Amino acid sequence: MNDSHPLSAAIIAGKRKEVPELVQACISAGESAQFIVENHLVPAMAIVGEKFKNNEIFVPEMLIAARAMKEALKILEPMLVEAGVVAEFNAVIGTVEGDLHDIGKNLVAMMWKGANIDVIDLGVNVPPAKFVEAIREHNAKLVGLSALLTTTMPAMRETVKAIREAGLTPKIMIGGAPITSEYANEIGADGYASDAGSAVDAAMALLKS
Repeated sequence: MNDSHPLSAAIIAGKRKEVPELVQACISAGESAQFIVENHLVPAMAIVGEKFKNNEIFVPEMLIAARAMKEALKILEPMLVEAGVVAEFNAVIGTVEGDLHDIGKNLVAMMWKGANIDVIDLGVNVPPAKFVEAIREHNAKLVGLSALLTTTMPAMRETVKAIREAGLTPKIMIGGAPITSEYANEIGADGYASDAGSAVDAAMALLKS
């Protein structure tokens, strides 16, 4: 993976103040927004994810890298829209009803964006009907459900049930501190990620299956 490019290195190191200037340098060098995303941002966030999985960095460093990537996307997203570039996949993500925790959910959303997935973030305390509505509206191929409390795990089950009963067929991925792969199987979800670092690999495996 390429971490030698100055923009990639700045994102990995979380140097967000340097990012806008480095993005502009890439643009001035004739690189398209799509090229910058695919060759600098995606590899950088993949390295961040690997470092997190290997316990080389922790949540604070991951958040800092995600914020640095966000600075790049602020500049690049309007250019991608103008150029008519559409992400290969799109996703809806949210923390389930009754749960107000969002750090893990935010990290996964940023990692997915870093992998060039278009992410619609519904926020926290999201009722099943709102997930159904968003999936339908955006024709989402992937749904991420987050829960940090054991008391909100039943809401995750209800959300999966509501999505399926609505006749919708996105890949459903779940995660959060009390969640296990066994619980994912039990409630009919398609996949599970133990942390934001592995959420991209798990999502891609589902989307390409």
